[in-house]
Amino acid sequence: MTITQKILASLFLCALPAAASGQQILSIEQCREMAVSNNRKLEQERIKVEMAGYDRKIARANYYPDISGTGAYMYRDKEISLISDDMSDKLTHAGDIAQGSMNEFMGNLQQAIISNPAAAAEYMQSPLWQTVIGTLGQTDISAALNQLGTELDDAFHLDVHNIFIAGVSLRQPVFAGGKIVAANRIASLAEELARVSYDKEHQDLLTTVDQAYWQIVSIAAKKKLAENYAELLTRMQKDVEAAVRAGMATKSDELSIKVKVNEADMMKTKATNGLVLAKMLLCKEIGLDLNSDIMLADENAEEIPLPEMREKKAMDEVLADRPETRSLDLAAKIYDQKVRVARADMMPKVALTAGYLFTNPTTSNGITNKWGGTFSVGVAVNVPIFHGMEATQKTRKAKAEAALYRSQYQDACEMITLQVTQLEKQMDEALEKVAMAESNLDSAEENLRMATSGVKNGAVTTNTALSAHSAWLQAHSEYIDAGIEARMVNVNLMKAEGEMK
Repeated sequence: MTITQKILASLFLCALPAAASGQQILSIEQCREMAVSNNRKLEQERIKVEMAGYDRKIARANYYPDISGTGAYMYRDKEISLISDDMSDKLTHAGDIAQGSMNEFMGNLQQAIISNPAAAAEYMQSPLWQTVIGTLGQTDISAALNQLGTELDDAFHLDVHNIFIAGVSLRQPVFAGGKIVAANRIASLAEELARVSYDKEHQDLLTTVDQAYWQIVSIAAKKKLAENYAELLTRMQKDVEAAVRAGMATKSDELSIKVKVNEADMMKTKATNGLVLAKMLLCKEIGLDLNSDIMLADENAEEIPLPEMREKKAMDEVLADRPETRSLDLAAKIYDQKVRVARADMMPKVALTAGYLFTNPTTSNGITNKWGGTFSVGVAVNVPIFHGMEATQKTRKAKAEAALYRSQYQDACEMITLQVTQLEKQMDEALEKVAMAESNLDSAEENLRMATSGVKNGAVTTNTALSAHSAWLQAHSEYIDAGIEARMVNVNLMKAEGEMK
């Protein structure tokens, strides 16, 4: 076991009681789950998906008939008269008028008979005529006709102070130029677009959490490295002090090592502060209190775990999984449907209508204060003729917008292809850096071991030993950086390939 491994093992054992005392240990999967559960923006995107689902159901309702009921009540302070007041007076006195005319006629008749001697002689000699004319003269028709006229007058005066109306109507679209079908397709595409937006926010969040996680692992590793470096320098300082007392080293050597020890202490302070801030940032992302006491599962690892190698993903699959290309493709499809909606405005619309109307008063058997109903059915056709070429211009605009999004889709495909290729190259370079850093680390460990032994034996100068310590520090730092770089590049590559799920 190397010197570094022994120090790391001792530090890990010292950290166990702290973890057992209530410190929360989180893996990267737990951090992801907590971030997803507590992120407000992601919750807002989920609500948008839910709203888009309701819009889709609203659009589907246009396929079904529109059935509605109507009720109304109205009070009128005056009744409705179908005749004038003069005509009403004549109707109510029709018997008197007729009786007067009849009496006048009988008087004229009797006067005519009397003025004609021949007729008067025949009238006086005929009991039948005397009976007929006498009966007519005594007949009273005024009461009967007045009653009939009054009834007719009442029929022409409508008692409509209280009017009640109730009805049920149905409207079923038969043909709308394809507008309903296109609107439903747009609603379905919009719902899918909302899901894509959710996926993008989800991937961005996971990427942020992963980067924050590995940033903490990097700083923690640098902190432990600074502690190890300070411990090594402290040991060397004791050896140099012993050599000074034995006359094998100078006071200058002792001062040089003391400066390096102070530098190592400053490195520890900076790393400690940086670790606190990095953990606060992660706590913010996963929904914990900023001052929560957390430790990451990979924080005390002896070496940075390298990402698992995956099979190279085909570019067609990458483009199909990226939210950016999916959203642009959906947007182009939506505007294709909007072209159909605009065209539908130039086509005739046909709808079936039906209804049943109840009224009080009713007119089915005269106008009476009773409930009565009537059923109706029909077909409504609307044919647009001219409206300033508005529909034509809407169609052209929708076509232009669809073409715009297709052009943006092609640009996005090219940029994503370039991005993925670049990250794949960076991944290869990062893995090579890790391999080189491991090789340099072994050399630095051996060089440090020999320099430490040489200082004790007086065979190696203090400056040479300090150079070995600096090389050891640099090799370990480069190894940590290489491992974290591989992790970061892998996170970005997974996001670029649409695999951050």
